[in-house]
Amino acid sequence: MEMRHRPLLAAVGVAVAVLMIAGLAFLSARPAPDERQVQEAASAPPTTPAASPVPAVSEPPAPQPVPEEERDPALEAFLLGLARRDSDDTTAVGPVDAPIVMIEWADFRCPYCSAFAEVTLPQLRHHFDEGTVRYEFRDLALFGEESVYAAVAARAAGEQGKHHEFMNVLYAALPNDGHPVVDKDVVTEVAMQIGVPDMAKFDADLESLELRNAVLTDTNEARSMGLSSVPVFVVGTQVIQGAQPPQVFEQVIQQELAKASNR
Repeated sequence: MEMRHRPLLAAVGVAVAVLMIAGLAFLSARPAPDERQVQEAASAPPTTPAASPVPAVSEPPAPQPVPEEERDPALEAFLLGLARRDSDDTTAVGPVDAPIVMIEWADFRCPYCSAFAEVTLPQLRHHFDEGTVRYEFRDLALFGEESVYAAVAARAAGEQGKHHEFMNVLYAALPNDGHPVVDKDVVTEVAMQIGVPDMAKFDADLESLELRNAVLTDTNEARSMGLSSVPVFVVGTQVIQGAQPPQVFEQVIQQELAKASNR
């Protein structure tokens, strides 16, 4: 799996990239729910797609479209250029030519990332199925070697077409408290639960230097852009920080789809 460079990132330069991400994050940031609320939200089973499963979390106002005269073309081009649209990307879901791309940087041992995966992501999945949004997952392994190991395990499942399934089941299996242990017993159980076809290959891929380097490459790239917490998202030309409610993502997606239709 060859990790291709981001031409736009190289052209803009690390220092400018940090300023761009930090600047838009400041404009788009919404206060993240406290850890108790995240745990409550993640443990509350959603009933119907129309029902909000996060009543304990006060809903922040949705990001508003930037007026035409205030838009920064260079910033928007940079953010759009972060999308890889690589048909061989085993961590992505949705068509490569979807109108917009939603990128998530996450750590599998992060309770906020788990809350997003368990509560919000299922309510956005229809966009991936309909082909209006492509979801690209990026590793940002912040919490030590076990976080790297968990990410490698997800990529090992992805080598057999099951990264997304592995991600969902691993998050559901781990407690949404602190940074839980992820060892071989945990990842093997998850792999068996989702039906990874070749467990011998999965075991071998857990030791793959190529997959480990892919995790570290994504992590280092995110750090070079000034990202130091998870989860964080780029949806088209907007940044969303934290495990926000589904309504926030839906409104941003609609804003970005409207913008994409005019490009």
